[in-house]
Amino acid sequence: MEFLFDFLMRILVQFQSPTLGFLIGGMVIAALGSNLKIPNAIYQFIVFMLLMKIGIQGGIEIRGADLSAMFLPAVSTVIIGIIIVLLGSFVFSFLPSIKREDGIATAGIFGAVSASTLAAAMVLLEEDAIVYEAWVPALYPFMDIPALILAIVLANIHLKKQNEGKDSKVDVWGIVKESLRGSALSALILGLVLGLLTKSESVLESFYEPLFRGFLSVLLLVMGMEAYSRLNELRRVAYLFAVYAFIAPILHGLMAFGLGYIAHATVGFSPGGVILLSVISASSSDISGPPTLRAAIPSANPSAYIGASTSVGTPVSIAVCIPLFIALAKVVFNL
Repeated sequence: MEFLFDFLMRILVQFQSPTLGFLIGGMVIAALGSNLKIPNAIYQFIVFMLLMKIGIQGGIEIRGADLSAMFLPAVSTVIIGIIIVLLGSFVFSFLPSIKREDGIATAGIFGAVSASTLAAAMVLLEEDAIVYEAWVPALYPFMDIPALILAIVLANIHLKKQNEGKDSKVDVWGIVKESLRGSALSALILGLVLGLLTKSESVLESFYEPLFRGFLSVLLLVMGMEAYSRLNELRRVAYLFAVYAFIAPILHGLMAFGLGYIAHATVGFSPGGVILLSVISASSSDISGPPTLRAAIPSANPSAYIGASTSVGTPVSIAVCIPLFIALAKVVFNL
């Protein structure tokens, strides 16, 4: 009962937080027919800044981290991303009304990671004074890259077999290289490398850190407007995508919480790290996923997988999953 009360209170508080406030604000002004637009160049710059900050900070912390303590959470992250894609693809394969590549792309975008949801969770944990290893955000690519690559490979195998027969071959390494060249993953990996190999603490503290929350608020505003615009498209495609997008983040996060607890018991992974791992798993990609999947699976309908992620998945992961896993961690770890 105490857990349920804490969870409900956190949802109420979440609606007052700037994180969810800007997301809802974007949806409201879009619903009212506002002509407000954030130029795409500015949006891309903000995404770059957020990913560079997360990457640099993660690289700095990995440089000084106990790699043996990081190994199990990193492996768990890879496993979770792969399981999410395989499980989602399996579920959608039983729905004959849905194109196979649409289902695989949706599973891929939910297996990948939302940088904005991760950033929002980091801010809320700091406000709650819940400590986590600073290298945990650097687990982002350990889930994001394998999930996207696996989804692209599965979709291409399906399409090639459908169009050319069962003996056709897929250039897996070519798909991997193309995925790694994507702008979002490139920015994150660049930040990680710079954090690892250079003394970038001064530029992180003086430039990236002060701008982080402001840029995050603008990104969430844009996402809110995008979510509303995609809502009508999602209705036209299939309600099953919306059902999946509502349930999947919670199930994915609970699975990650279980693996995170094992890492806590075996290598001392912090409760805050378990929460962030759960949030990463509950999120669906809003930055790296859409452009990567658009380019790699052009036959998949973006209204299905982007609509499911943006209009349902992201609000659920921010408004429901973050307070859920914080409340769950407080019960499990006696925070």
